[in-house]
Amino acid sequence: MSTDALFSPFSYKKLQLKNRIVMAPMTRAQSADGVPTQQIADYYARRAASEVGLILSEGTVINRPGSKNVQNIPDFYGTEALQGWKNVIDQVHQNGGKMGPQIWHVGDTRMSEEYPLTPMEKAATMSLEDIEDTIRQFAASAKAAKDLGFDCIEIHGAHGYLIDQFFWEVTNTRTDEYGGKTIKERSRFAVDVIKAIRAAVGEDFTIIIRLSQWKQQDYKSRLATTPAEMEEWLLPMKEAGADIFHCSQRRFWEPEFEGSDLNFAGWAKKITGQPTITVGSVGLKEDFMTAFAGEGSETTDLTELIRRLERGDFDLVAVGRALLNDYQWVKKIKEGKVEELSGFAPESLGVLY
Repeated sequence: MSTDALFSPFSYKKLQLKNRIVMAPMTRAQSADGVPTQQIADYYARRAASEVGLILSEGTVINRPGSKNVQNIPDFYGTEALQGWKNVIDQVHQNGGKMGPQIWHVGDTRMSEEYPLTPMEKAATMSLEDIEDTIRQFAASAKAAKDLGFDCIEIHGAHGYLIDQFFWEVTNTRTDEYGGKTIKERSRFAVDVIKAIRAAVGEDFTIIIRLSQWKQQDYKSRLATTPAEMEEWLLPMKEAGADIFHCSQRRFWEPEFEGSDLNFAGWAKKITGQPTITVGSVGLKEDFMTAFAGEGSETTDLTELIRRLERGDFDLVAVGRALLNDYQWVKKIKEGKVEELSGFAPESLGVLY
């Protein structure tokens, strides 16, 4: 199996990558009181030195009440946290890597028994003033990322968190301009976030948005049941300024719609004409949910992934648990040293190395 397609360069605007492999965002919750430590910088720098093309950070939250649900999720605002992130990106660059933070708000998925230490009030419907400030804070964190020297940013619009809660008719029952019966109407919040970020960072800075059909609240949910609905969902975000669509599936090899073997990323690229990232159990024999429960196992058979990449279905490939467990995964794949890949250990989910 030739892996050449994975190791060809990628260029978009000012984002220049040595290969097509992206480190997927994975929550680590090990930034004490929201401030990334030297250990966090070392964690990302090791992967940069081991030839990951683009690192996307764990979710980092904006300056809004309830934006995080675990205390040690990192912030992307405030002097101390931003100084910590400056150290991270400097270390990544010194080790030859490129990186963008994932900007996040968890919405109504808060764990009151875990964070804060005192019980939280039940989440309330956001007022228009809340929405306006939230949009401003997304833009402020994105601008901070550019100012610190990051290479791009990713907006977390997937997996049942805040932006996705606006997309989903189950959680978005609003009757104002941020609600609606169609996916296009319910996309307004995401569109306004993207517009504000674009205005803050300028035209040349790459904006990625991560999207999913499935939710942590319902693995079988679907926002777009037809290609036409997907057009209504994605095209307004492209027009608002989204550059790259990061398309999350539980299993990247599964077709998105009947009558075609294109996956989510394949359809997103076909519809928008923009670059896409595929993600979902790459390097795993089972889907990532099984893997994160400690029951899965890796595979070195990337034939189907490479077939789709060579066909042009998507442009980049995000790898999660395999890179979490073995920071040299990319280098070993490139050098054909698959026998040296580390086997999965569930305890790796709770440590940084």
